[in-house]
Amino acid sequence: MFHQKLRKAIVWGLFCLAGIALNVLGARFVALMGLPLFLDSPGTVLVAAIGGYLPGIVVGYLTNLTNSIYDPISIFYCVINVLIAVSATYSYRKGGFRTLRGLVLNALFFAFLGGGLGSVMGWALYGFDIGEGVSGPLALRIYQSELFSPFAAKLTADFLIDIADKGLAVFLAALLLRFLPERLERVLGVPLRRGPRPDAESGHASMRGASLRTKITFLISASILLLALSATGITFLLYRQAVIDQHITMGTGVAELAASVLNPDAIDRYLTEGEDAEGYRETENMLYRIRSSSPDIQYIYVYRILPDGCHVVFDLDTEELSGEEPGAIVNFDPSFYEYIPSLLAGEPIEPIISNDFYGWLLTVYVPIYNDAGECVCYAAADTSMEKLRHDELQFMAQELCLFLGSFLLILGVTLWLAEENVISPIKAIAHAAGSFAYDSETARAKNVEAVRALDIRTGDEVENLYRAILKTAEDTMLYIADSQKKAATITNMQNGLIVTLADLVESRDQNTGDHVRKTAAYTEIIMRRMKRDGVYSDALTEEFIAEVVSAAPLHDLGKIHVPDAVLNKPGKLTETEFREMKTHTNAGRDIISRVMQIAPDSDYLKEARNLAAYHHERWNGTGYPCGLAGEDIPLSARIMAVADVFDALVSRRSYKPAFSFEKAMQIIREGAGSHFDPKIVEAFLRAEAEVRRVAEEFGE
Repeated sequence: MFHQKLRKAIVWGLFCLAGIALNVLGARFVALMGLPLFLDSPGTVLVAAIGGYLPGIVVGYLTNLTNSIYDPISIFYCVINVLIAVSATYSYRKGGFRTLRGLVLNALFFAFLGGGLGSVMGWALYGFDIGEGVSGPLALRIYQSELFSPFAAKLTADFLIDIADKGLAVFLAALLLRFLPERLERVLGVPLRRGPRPDAESGHASMRGASLRTKITFLISASILLLALSATGITFLLYRQAVIDQHITMGTGVAELAASVLNPDAIDRYLTEGEDAEGYRETENMLYRIRSSSPDIQYIYVYRILPDGCHVVFDLDTEELSGEEPGAIVNFDPSFYEYIPSLLAGEPIEPIISNDFYGWLLTVYVPIYNDAGECVCYAAADTSMEKLRHDELQFMAQELCLFLGSFLLILGVTLWLAEENVISPIKAIAHAAGSFAYDSETARAKNVEAVRALDIRTGDEVENLYRAILKTAEDTMLYIADSQKKAATITNMQNGLIVTLADLVESRDQNTGDHVRKTAAYTEIIMRRMKRDGVYSDALTEEFIAEVVSAAPLHDLGKIHVPDAVLNKPGKLTETEFREMKTHTNAGRDIISRVMQIAPDSDYLKEARNLAAYHHERWNGTGYPCGLAGEDIPLSARIMAVADVFDALVSRRSYKPAFSFEKAMQIIREGAGSHFDPKIVEAFLRAEAEVRRVAEEFGE
């Protein structure tokens, strides 16, 4: 009897391994062939139909675990394969594999799980990118029909591909079910071609078994969910606190750095004389540079705290709000009421988190003392906490996906153990789990140890569950740190790819040489000069200057759509060719607009789009593509227009020689008020020495 059971267990194990191998090999095959399919579920459907819930769940879960070796994100989708296993078991027992209609309905439902639910999971886990993944090319074609939004196009493409994928999986499983040898039926001990269960199986005994299974399922599910929710909740709180601590550290560092550039002895003069005070502008510019050091720093300001309110020393402008003038009095915010006595006494206060008119902010105040030890003012930094909300949702989605797959696997194992007379141990574990306390680390450790101390010989799987949940919490913190490191790497890689992309576009145009680098240098020279002269000073923040200089290499990105024959024509372009050349402005705008759908909050990309679209507009409205005039043309594009034309004049082209520096400057001067913004031309001419140095550095 023992040998017979051992033999059956070995055969079942090998059969499950065969199902996993069928899934993994199918997935690898379509990947190597470049087919728009997954083919990672026919083994799951086959084993679930033959063996029932537990073998199907094991195969589905271990398939994704195995596939995660070469595709790490597969582990997050284990819940899809597990749900397919449960659905296939239920459908097979109800006769869903006996007719063509049943097979089609199974394929459609599995496609809903894989394409519908899987698509939503992908959006929650990693954000939305219409061109990514197996369905990317089809999604783009659907979106280009202009009948669907980007998300609807992606969802439709995922579902259509999964219909083909799951239809093939169901067909293969049905084919194998039809032709598997009868000897395997005898060895496994189950009828492979069964339809609905006989009536005898739905009698009183079966109902008694179902009732017992239902009761145990409820108890175990409650325990697992309680532990998982607690571990996830604790991990979530730890994650949130870790991010808040990181923001506090960053805000404190910025506030302290801001405090270090202030002269305590000059505060009174700044308050009375304002921007006219000696050193005020220089100090303000340093504060702007400090704020631009991190995209999460929202506001930097310096207040003197007096009983009647906060007296403004510095209050930096932002794109949304203009700062208060020096000497203005700002009323105390309600969230600071309890700290007013400490602030009036010149004492340090704890960081404050508030959510009001200015947004969800973490504020750090750093007192500034004079030589006499008196607090003359406070330097403050407000850090935006908005990104935390997005990161929390993504984190919870990943936790949920990992938990659901693990939960269904462990529940199936537990139910199988219950059928082998483990009811008493399960009740003991449920009782221990029900008395869990979460008020301290020591209490949690004692509770886990109490469960481990239970003398349950058949409880290894349940104990592994608890260890897995605890390990998940520990691994999650490591995952957070690793994710932050990878995010920084991705940002650096993105910047490098942008420059590389600009170089690739430039290399197609044999006329341009170092055009993108020279124009970027000229734009910075112009903006720095205008900032020194007080021209467009409200717009020319350090952030704006940095964004324009970084975006400048992309101004001719649209030339990627211009044919080489037109781009590199040695002679004068015909009217038709010139019209084709002019399309590079709209093409560049459209390319960057598509990128902005992925990163809609990027100011850098907004300026890149302005440069690409409008750098050929003219001050008098005769330019292209939109015929904008005057200040309707974005400032960055007006600056680029001067830099772009000047570089074209002083550079040799296949269709013209290089103009002399003096001749090019004269042409720019003559274009003021017609082609160019006069103020920008004036700044450009005043920076002649710097312009000449760049022109000579890249001289041909």
